[in-house]
Amino acid sequence: LPVVVTTQTVAFADYAPRTSLTGVIAARTLNNLSFRVGGRVAERLVDVGQHVDQGAVLARIDPQEQESDLRSAQADLDAAQAQLTQAEATYQRQKTLLSQGFTTRRDFDSADQALKVAQGSVDAAQSALANAKEDLSYTELKAAAAGVITARQVEAGQVVQAAQTVFTIAEDGDRDAVFNVHETLVAQTPPSPAVTITLLSDPQVRAVGKVREISPAVDTQSGSIRVKVGIPDTPAGMPLGAAVIGTVSAKPVRAILLPWQALTSAAGKPAVWIVEPSSKAVTETPVEVLAFDSGIIAVGKGLQEGQSVVTAGGQLLSPGQTVEIAGASQ
Repeated sequence: LPVVVTTQTVAFADYAPRTSLTGVIAARTLNNLSFRVGGRVAERLVDVGQHVDQGAVLARIDPQEQESDLRSAQADLDAAQAQLTQAEATYQRQKTLLSQGFTTRRDFDSADQALKVAQGSVDAAQSALANAKEDLSYTELKAAAAGVITARQVEAGQVVQAAQTVFTIAEDGDRDAVFNVHETLVAQTPPSPAVTITLLSDPQVRAVGKVREISPAVDTQSGSIRVKVGIPDTPAGMPLGAAVIGTVSAKPVRAILLPWQALTSAAGKPAVWIVEPSSKAVTETPVEVLAFDSGIIAVGKGLQEGQSVVTAGGQLLSPGQTVEIAGASQ
């Protein structure tokens, strides 16, 4: 008796292969924070993983040197102001005496010059005092923006230099999903595709992002390119470092979509069974499979429009065998 099979009529359609890759959630903006003056770290107030607000004090260095500089600058200003007061009095006296003819122009000019020098000394001392106050304020390291501390490089008691990185902070805001993508896949992907981001540990947490940045350099060891996908309004369930799956559709191609049950093997290569219309005999035909998707295969070459492909019952067939078609989908 003929084997009863189910068939499908071959028809080409546009198919966009989907690719899924695993990546991680990363901060859009990372800032390295450092003291603007050097010294010994007196306090470290935060640690890795801690969320901080903008302006929060993260660490302090011993302010003794800066406080001493401030006192010295204040003393210099007091002395300069005293000299200015004396120079002003001398100038006014010489000015009065000159108008009465009791002093010389030379003495008056000397008093005028001394007044200008004293005023310049006060201005310089005021500037030095402002700088000393500013340096004292720099003994506290504050967060420039709200975010999460992702790294620290110092401990209390350690001596740091000015501009030496102390903390790294991931600023609050939109996040990126970062993937290492093979360069051939990057070439096959349309520009600015929509990427579906799914939390690996909880597929119910998902978002849609856009490719924001593609590294211009290829990793010579892996042949991959770093791709950053921007995620607007990042769900709270996608914290920094969370593993995610990114799914993107490539450029559409012409393909035949068949259920995976239609696939068999001929000489170790993918093949399908074709039913001859008149004799109902089957032949095994090699095909080129473009992609395996959820429950289907996408066939690119090997078939022609209108042919009947066995989609169920093929495991019992042999070349030339006659079959009975139970049903066909057009």
